[in-house]
Amino acid sequence: MKLPVFAQAACATDLTIAEAVDAFRTGRLSSRQLVEACLARAEAGRELNVFVTLDAAGALAAADAADAARRAGLPLKPLAGIPIVVKDNIHAAGLPATAGTPALADFVPGEDAPSLRPLREAGAIVLGKTNMHELAFGATGYNPAFNTGELTGVRNPYDFTRIAGGSSSGSAAALGARMALAALGTDTGGSMRIPCALNGCASLRPSHGRYSGRGVIPIAPSRDTVGPMALCMADVALLDGLISGESALPPVTLAGLRLGIAPGFWRDLDADTRAVAEAALDKLRAAGVTLVEVAEERLQALTQPIGTLVVIHEARPAMQTWLREQGPGIDIDELARGIASPDVQAIYQQLVLPQQVPGADGLVDSAPLYAAAMADGRPVLQAHYAELFARHALDAFIFPTIPLVAPTAGPEVNEPACFERLIRNTEPSASAGLPGIQLPAGLGAASGLPVGLELDGPAGSDRRLLAIGIALEAVLGRIPRA
Repeated sequence: MKLPVFAQAACATDLTIAEAVDAFRTGRLSSRQLVEACLARAEAGRELNVFVTLDAAGALAAADAADAARRAGLPLKPLAGIPIVVKDNIHAAGLPATAGTPALADFVPGEDAPSLRPLREAGAIVLGKTNMHELAFGATGYNPAFNTGELTGVRNPYDFTRIAGGSSSGSAAALGARMALAALGTDTGGSMRIPCALNGCASLRPSHGRYSGRGVIPIAPSRDTVGPMALCMADVALLDGLISGESALPPVTLAGLRLGIAPGFWRDLDADTRAVAEAALDKLRAAGVTLVEVAEERLQALTQPIGTLVVIHEARPAMQTWLREQGPGIDIDELARGIASPDVQAIYQQLVLPQQVPGADGLVDSAPLYAAAMADGRPVLQAHYAELFARHALDAFIFPTIPLVAPTAGPEVNEPACFERLIRNTEPSASAGLPGIQLPAGLGAASGLPVGLELDGPAGSDRRLLAIGIALEAVLGRIPRA
């Protein structure tokens, strides 16, 4: 079921960044008109619970300034007048940063995170801060806090009875609903790629450490990363270039690409996901891409003793440090008492605060297991990835980002079984710190919901991976908006 506004004809907010910049240049569109159109979409889509904070007055003032500079013939910045949104665990000067949790409702950072600053300096207009799975501890966005409509949690613009995914829920839903042209999110185990797959948008999870982690409300610093999200891969590449300072893209030819197919990432797919993903592979083969069957089943198995354990062990000290050094100065127990989501409350009380993880005989101390994961488990996983890329001469692995289309929204989506299925394909590369892109592949024939493809590349191959994404998008095309 769609909200009525999302059945409307094409509008100004359907534009990519490049299309909007061209429309500004030719006078077909002003920044104020574009921002007003995004704000109208946001207002009409309040039931989607996308925003924690919507700064309409600030965005319109910035749009007017961009239009005035353009009329005056001043040199234009690459994002001059482009409206973006920012996940609410990333600091944006003068706007609250809640991480989707009530205890942080009044915290307002005084400066932009280093990952946001270059976008603002390039002329981007921040429309507002987007809702998310509370404290980034989940993959659904089903958060009872900061809802602007009558429903619970961030909803999917293609069908508002479905989840938007998480934890970068509102950023992806805003793009799917065409409330903005680009966004920033964060990703720890799939938190940008999952919602982008469910909402039909593109993203990059950068190689770990490529972006600064300062000015981000943390979950697990050895895994967390900010990343760009947009309506097409070229826009993702533009945002990444501005943040990283790496503007060049290497040349890519479809006939020269070798993409790996690992069976473990292709099992247990729902019918729509399988049909769309396999049709995409057929198009890529026809375009000259070489698809390499990689008969290996170890990547996901090697991830098991690393992923959740590392997140749980790092979460408490990371949050305590942020609260003390960058946040409002409250203690972690006060933060925990205000958690609104039953699933996140349980995780904090049972696992994060006591630093325990499930073991064979109940909960056990996470410290020794964490030490082993960092000393042995992660290096083994990284080495295995590197060996596979080298042995098969792969540019990347390709697979469905998640095994199913967006599940129906409700408390049950936050059960562990659903979480594990949602992150099954996104978790391994995150545990290894590798770059990954999410690329919209099509809409399911039965559900009408987006299906995404992920490509994971070798460490440090971010710009090449983005160039590959642009080349593949030219073959697969862009999917219709909600």
